[in-house]
Amino acid sequence: MTKIEIPSSEFTARVNRLRKLMSERQLDACFVYGDEYRRENLRYISNYWPLFERGAAIIPSQGEPIVLAAPEGEMVCREMSAWPDIRVIPDFACVTVPDEIDYPQANYTNFQSIFQGLKERHSLKRIGIVGLDAMSTNVWTAIENSLENIEIVNANDLLFSLRMVKTEHEIHCLREAARMADEGYKALLKEAAIGKTELELAAAAHQAAMRAGAEFIPFCIVSSGKRVDTIIGRATQKVIENGDMVMAALAVQYEGYVATIGFPFVVGEISEGQKALIDLLIEAEEIALSRLRAGTKQGWLVAGVKEYFNAKAVSQYDLYPPLHGCGVAEAESPYPNEQSTDTFAVGMTVNTDISLFGHPDGSNRIEEGLIVTEEGYEAMSPLVRELCRQWKETGKISV
Repeated sequence: MTKIEIPSSEFTARVNRLRKLMSERQLDACFVYGDEYRRENLRYISNYWPLFERGAAIIPSQGEPIVLAAPEGEMVCREMSAWPDIRVIPDFACVTVPDEIDYPQANYTNFQSIFQGLKERHSLKRIGIVGLDAMSTNVWTAIENSLENIEIVNANDLLFSLRMVKTEHEIHCLREAARMADEGYKALLKEAAIGKTELELAAAAHQAAMRAGAEFIPFCIVSSGKRVDTIIGRATQKVIENGDMVMAALAVQYEGYVATIGFPFVVGEISEGQKALIDLLIEAEEIALSRLRAGTKQGWLVAGVKEYFNAKAVSQYDLYPPLHGCGVAEAESPYPNEQSTDTFAVGMTVNTDISLFGHPDGSNRIEEGLIVTEEGYEAMSPLVRELCRQWKETGKISV
């Protein structure tokens, strides 16, 4: 079986598209930062995802990109990177300690030497930085001190723009992530029973998703009973009791791409109020989906959900917009509100996030991944569509 992944040709195409945007901005180079937590832009442009440490890719206006790693992560960088020119930087070493760690076998360079080399080969008068909002003060100071007499520009928006519409390879990776998320959520639902702890549900989801091929679980939210009001509560040792509503959401990463699934349910006896709350969420989800298609204004979808919640007198429990983009980050652009005038485009990938929190009958959400098409959408998660169908027909769900 052919592995589903992003081919090297696509990384080349991404760099070429970035260079076109750089030319429009009159940028001679672009410095793309990333680390274990803010991995999305660096993974997108180089496929490198640092562990413990920091990393970056420098995209000059001409020539091959340079990937920067820390000494302990050099070999994993060489294993993952789409680009062979890899340099080791001491400023990128372990982010969690203040101590200076000795790596006697490291072949270090530094920012000043790298930028000087670029100056000698190309003009370097203006450089864009992607990830200013994510890097530490120490890293930023080291970079800034190495760019004397060079104009520095915040270039975050260039990567946001590139990542907005997905290629077929990206969509294939997202479908795989969604398949794995479905497997994890099925296991979580099967584990859910009176007497189980929230952590046992989370463990079942983690195991099933990883067995299905996930490379990482960005989060697994599980809360029950009154803990559903925490909105994004981590799983605890709390024991699930009869009649507890459970709010669970699972994000699964595959080849850098993240798909998320969440569907409300109750363990044991369900009250009429809990049923009514789940009905509200499913109906709002259907309204959102009815307005999702290429060419429609993003704000119109948001308004449809907001108007429905207002008509049902539950607006005070509606805490944030009902949809956001997904891709190399669990939540990425677009993240529209009612005033958004941008339109959906073919190839955008989004998550609905239909939620009510603090309602007297509980708090919960529905979350599923979708691909925008000319006719409407394609669901990346067959499981959420199936659970919605079951609930509407029987008032119950099963896997």
